[in-house]
Amino acid sequence: MYYSSGNYEAFARPEKPEGIDEKSAYIVGSGLAALTAACFLVRDGQMKGDRIHIFEKEPLAGGACDGYQYDTVGYVMRGGREMDNHFECMWDLLRSIPSIETEGVSVLDEYYWLNKKDPNYSLLRATINRGEDAQTNGKFGLSEKGAMEILKLFFTPDEALYDKCITDVFQEDVLHSNFWMYWRTMFAFENWHSALEMKLYLKRFIHHIGGLPDFSALRFTKYNQYESLILPILNYLESHNVQFHYGVRVLNVEFDIQKERKMAKRILIMQENKQENLELTENDLIFITNGGCVENSSLGDQNHPAAFDTEIKEGGGWDMWRKIAAQDESFGHPDKFLNNPRQTNWMSATVTTLDNQIPPYVQKICKRDPFSGKVVTGGIVTVKDSNWLLSWTFNRQPQFRGQPKDQLVGWIYGLFSDKPGNYIDKPMRECTGKEICMEWLYHLGVPKNQIEDMAEFSASTVPCMMPYITAFFMPRKAGDRPAVVPAGSVNFAFLGQFAETVRDTIFTTEYSVRTGMEAVYTLLNLDRGVPEVWGSTFDIRNLLEATVKLNDGKKLTQLNLGNSEKLALLEGFKKIAGTDIEKLLKEYHVI
Repeated sequence: MYYSSGNYEAFARPEKPEGIDEKSAYIVGSGLAALTAACFLVRDGQMKGDRIHIFEKEPLAGGACDGYQYDTVGYVMRGGREMDNHFECMWDLLRSIPSIETEGVSVLDEYYWLNKKDPNYSLLRATINRGEDAQTNGKFGLSEKGAMEILKLFFTPDEALYDKCITDVFQEDVLHSNFWMYWRTMFAFENWHSALEMKLYLKRFIHHIGGLPDFSALRFTKYNQYESLILPILNYLESHNVQFHYGVRVLNVEFDIQKERKMAKRILIMQENKQENLELTENDLIFITNGGCVENSSLGDQNHPAAFDTEIKEGGGWDMWRKIAAQDESFGHPDKFLNNPRQTNWMSATVTTLDNQIPPYVQKICKRDPFSGKVVTGGIVTVKDSNWLLSWTFNRQPQFRGQPKDQLVGWIYGLFSDKPGNYIDKPMRECTGKEICMEWLYHLGVPKNQIEDMAEFSASTVPCMMPYITAFFMPRKAGDRPAVVPAGSVNFAFLGQFAETVRDTIFTTEYSVRTGMEAVYTLLNLDRGVPEVWGSTFDIRNLLEATVKLNDGKKLTQLNLGNSEKLALLEGFKKIAGTDIEKLLKEYHVI
């Protein structure tokens, strides 16, 4: 496997791999990484679908990319997906997945057209004092000291950040700024999370720094992530006769490990309370989704809280990874991410409005008609003075194809599930759906004497607790996650958010797709390049623009410099006068 850029290889089809007709594939899990690995096996590997087997312990595919109407509680979305125009592997795949809404076009086509006609941006990013504009005004609010801390992190080698947390590299100037409020609520970073992941995110998305305050950097699907992304992929795979096995728990994968040769030799599965062993040969490829950010997630309902269940159970992704990791050092260290669920959890809630009482409060804050079918909030609205650090969003409506036209379905989440609310004097994790809705309505500015009645009769709210949702952000070092294809691997690869690949960042749809692509291309030795991560971190134009934006538009001459620094700057201006460097610095408002 190798990386490429440009469109020379992007439009080329690889030749059929030698011996592909004798190979089979077994895929553990059916999240986005697993499903896309199956797609690459079919499209680029030209493997027959009936030789591809996907094992899923749940009754539905999709992993964390969910969106479903349950008979008992109603609509549920555990999370949402923010996407970037430079998700190179993802768009490479989705150009080949037919739309399930419009005949003759791809998922990429309809996604591109939608976001061209209805571009995403927020008109109000944060509130305070029960629904008032927090007046962030698109500013990062960083002091020069804070900006320098970010700059220093950007250039710090990865090795110097191993096992360090964000508070080891940022002090109050950053942590009390608008920048940090934007950043941690958008990406779900906590102060104790990995400084290394923070640095990787900065470098990965440096081209979008200017779009952080109003979310103009982002693009969203038309419906929830399950119906917009997962269903078309499932249709594609089923049309190629890929074999789905639901209700199957993979207990372990056993390996034959020699000095420089590692081969998966057996899969231990549990189906209908009966254990089976599947023996593997070199022609049997296995793709393993190790760990899982929504593992142990639980739902409550309008009148019951969601359970905070941290027990690692047999047949789950974490237990399986522990058993795999015990066999070889190169298979990672799952307990690095599992050891503190109180630092890796947050809660979400799906709220469905049932009448016309709540929508006017949503419209007042987002400044758009939420029933227009177009962008509503344009990303999350953060309640800046919320004890739970509550954020909420309504994406384009309807969010579900079958959703009644007079209802809205939105999403709420809180980063601090252990803190009492501002209105409901209970930790978020102990709250029923109704109580979470009451806290949210309080921050929308609903009169106090109407809050309980509105939460009871004008909305249905389903809480969801996810104990390991940010486990991948815990401080780590090299080797804590296994490589997508470990050295010496004969027939196996790891997939998803707890597999290690180069330069890309976790908690993104692109990361999942990239691991699937790299795994397939490596094990099949496909002669086509995997698109490398977008090179904005090496583009001087992006770096200049981001530097100016982080300083809220201040030019070099407006910074608080000492006399010697000012003199050096003036000498520098003389040397670049009349050159392309001067033109470039002026074009990007540095001078």
